[in-house]
Amino acid sequence: MSRYKKHPKPSPETRDEAMKIARGTQRPGETKEQTKLIAQGIQKGIDLYKKQQKAKARELDRQRNKRSKEKTQHVDPDTQEPGAIRYRQHWLPWLLLVITWLAIALYLVFFGILN
Repeated sequence: MSRYKKHPKPSPETRDEAMKIARGTQRPGETKEQTKLIAQGIQKGIDLYKKQQKAKARELDRQRNKRSKEKTQHVDPDTQEPGAIRYRQHWLPWLLLVITWLAIALYLVFFGILN
């Protein structure tokens, strides 16, 4: 016995939506049976569309997961040695320190010598 049905029953929302669309496009003189057949065709179209969108979403998820796995696994063994930690310092604090020293030196030159 199969676990999954090949043709699952459509949801009630899909049936209602298909029936609304079929009634909206109903022509004068059309019988109820014809309208039902049109609604069934619309319902199959909606189900097919939903199936395609789910397949696209699954494929996009697979690709996104594959890219994220590649990013986490892509480590160059030549550039990074195990156990070696490299710290990079920003240049701004050093620049501010040099400017401060220069300002103090200029202050001492101009105001220290004149007094």
